[in-house]
Amino acid sequence: MPINAPPRDPAQLPRELAVFPLSGAILLPRAELPLNVFEPRYLAMVEDALRGERIIGMIQPDEARPPCASGPALFGVGCAGRITQFAETGDGRFIVTLTGLSRFRIAREMEVSTPYRRCAVDFSPYAGDLAACDGVEGRRQDVVAALRRFARARGVRIDWKGVEDTPTEALVNALAMMSPFGVAEKQALVEASTLDQRAAALIAMSEFSLAESPAAKASLQ
Repeated sequence: MPINAPPRDPAQLPRELAVFPLSGAILLPRAELPLNVFEPRYLAMVEDALRGERIIGMIQPDEARPPCASGPALFGVGCAGRITQFAETGDGRFIVTLTGLSRFRIAREMEVSTPYRRCAVDFSPYAGDLAACDGVEGRRQDVVAALRRFARARGVRIDWKGVEDTPTEALVNALAMMSPFGVAEKQALVEASTLDQRAAALIAMSEFSLAESPAAKASLQ
């Protein structure tokens, strides 16, 4: 595969991935995730990825399960991203941007000599991730309405013109990634089978969060 050509077919995706476990940080297809990399093991991971296909797997640690020999237990599903921007800082950090390719399911964790973890992965359950999906226009208005309520309740300023100009898939995935929800909720957004289901889950989580806010509870007393 040419160095500047992202995969277009599941067969072009690697069967093994370096994984970057990071709580609260999720990646979704075609979305962008900026990372500030400073730990030596992950600096090594980025350097190795740049020598190859520039693909890294983002995944969340599963703290509900006991850790394994290599570190925290991992959730079963993550998302592979391709390094599309890279900069090196004067203090030895890397600033990188990952662009999401496809979700994967961990088949097994590998025994490695690298300082970072690697997993054998299966992309086949998410073969449709490589094709853009923008078919939830009916749900879009509900997502925007939920965002308006959330922003108004939390005093968050939103670039509504930017929201209007953003395609539905990009909007839903960006909101899922930027959402202030917990690890379990974010994992549910990663694992949602379709974009429509992810949008529905995002709306439900937003409404629940607002209903549980101190102001909302006070209004009921």
